[in-house]
Amino acid sequence: MEHISFGTDGWRATLDTFTEPRVRMVGQAVADHLRAAGDPGAVAVGYDARDTSRGFADALAEVLADNGFEVLVSERDCPTPVLAWTVRDRGLAGGLMVTASHNPPEYNGVKFLPPGGAPALPEVTDDLEDRLAEPTALPEADRGTVREDTFTAAYCQHAVDFAADPDLDGLRIAYDAMHGSGRGVTDDLLAAAGASVERLRTDRDPTFGGESPEPTAERLGDLVARVTEGDADLGFANDGDADRLGVITPERGSLDPNLLYAVLYDYLLDSGTGGAVRTVSTTSVIDRIAEAHGERAVEVPVGFKWVAEGMREHDALVGGEESGGFGITAHLRNKDGVLLALVLAAAHAERPLDERADDIEAEFGEIHQGRVSVTCPDDRKAAVLDSLDGDLPETIAGVAVADVGTADGFKVFLEDGTWLLVRPSGTEPKLRVYAEADSAERVEELLAAGSDLVEPRV
Repeated sequence: MEHISFGTDGWRATLDTFTEPRVRMVGQAVADHLRAAGDPGAVAVGYDARDTSRGFADALAEVLADNGFEVLVSERDCPTPVLAWTVRDRGLAGGLMVTASHNPPEYNGVKFLPPGGAPALPEVTDDLEDRLAEPTALPEADRGTVREDTFTAAYCQHAVDFAADPDLDGLRIAYDAMHGSGRGVTDDLLAAAGASVERLRTDRDPTFGGESPEPTAERLGDLVARVTEGDADLGFANDGDADRLGVITPERGSLDPNLLYAVLYDYLLDSGTGGAVRTVSTTSVIDRIAEAHGERAVEVPVGFKWVAEGMREHDALVGGEESGGFGITAHLRNKDGVLLALVLAAAHAERPLDERADDIEAEFGEIHQGRVSVTCPDDRKAAVLDSLDGDLPETIAGVAVADVGTADGFKVFLEDGTWLLVRPSGTEPKLRVYAEADSAERVEELLAAGSDLVEPRV
C-alpha cells in the first residue's frame, strides 16, 4: 500500500512498482468507495497504448465485477478525454483510465474519474488511498458482468456537433499521434470534417519509439518541418493519452501553450461569454483578455483538478494550464486534446492562428516565461515560503510590488504587469522559481532576483 499514492493526476510509477496485485487493490478501493457513496451504477474502464495497459484494465474490470458492478471496457485503447466524456454522457458511477500519459514507456498509471468526468479531487483520492485492500468477491450470483464497448463513436459525433459541424474543406493538416491513443480518433475526426490529413506516427507502438510521448517542440521535428516548410497549413500532436495538444503554425512553429490558451480563449469569446480559469504558472495575458471582454480570470493551484473545480465554481467558459492542457466547460471539465484540435482547426479555417496570435500580442503584450530551480530540503520548503510572507522588499528587479498571491506557493505581482512565483517541487528537494515578463531579458532579471530572494532563506 505504501507504494500507491494518488498525486496531481492519479497514481503513476515504473513497472517494477506498478504491478497487477497493486492495481487490483486500487480496483477494490474504487469498488468500496463507490459502494460507500451509494452509487451502484456502471463503471467504464479505458486504457492507453502501452503493452501492459489492456491487462491492467482487465484486472480492474474483474475486481469491480466481482464486487457487483457492471463494467464497460473499451474495445481498444482510447484517449482519456473520450473515457471522461463517456462517464459524463452516460451518467456512469465513474471511470478508471489506465495510462501514464506523457511519461516514458517504462511507466504506467491509473486515474479515477468520478461522475461528471472531471478529475478526482483530494477528498476522493484520499478516500481511495484509505480504502486500499486486497480484492474480495461477492457470491457468484451477486457479481456484475464485464463487456466491451465502443466509446469513440458517440464521442466523435458529439465533438462534431459541439464544434458546430465545422467545414475544414481545403485545410491541410499534419497530425502526429506519437504512437499514442489519439491515432484513429483525432485524425479521423479532422478528416471527417473535411480536412486533408497527413498522418505521422499513427501506428501503435507500445514503446512510443523509445521516448516519452510528450508533444514538445524538440520531439515534433518532422511535424514542425511539414508545417513551416509549407507542406501543411497546420499541425497537431497529442500526447500518449491525447488529453494534451501541441499545435504547429507556419510562422511560429511549435506554438507556446500560453499563447495557444490566449488564442483559444479569445476565439471562444467571439461566440460565447464567460471567464477563464488558469493555474498560478499560466500567463496573465488570460487575465487581460478577460478584462477586455468584461469577464474575469481566476487563478488556481497547479493541477488540472483545481482548474476543473474552478471551472465549476465560477461557471467559466474555459480552463487551462501552461503545460498544454485545456478544457471547455460546456463540453467537459477536463483536459481534451481531441476536441480541442477540431475547435482550433475551425478557428484557423476562419482566420489563421498566426494572425490571431499576432493580434493578441499587439493588444495584450508578448508572452515570455522562464523557470529555475533552487535546491531546498523537503523539510525546509514550507518554512522558506512562510518566511517570504511579510518580508518582501518594496521593489523586485527595480519594479514596485503590487500584490501577493498564495494560491500555490508564493506569487509576487509587480506594478508593470510582470510576476515572480516560488513554489515547491512535488518530486524533488527543490523550490521552483518562475517568472513572466514582456521580454526574455526581463524574465532573466526576474529569475535572478527571485533566486537571490530565496537562496539565503534555504
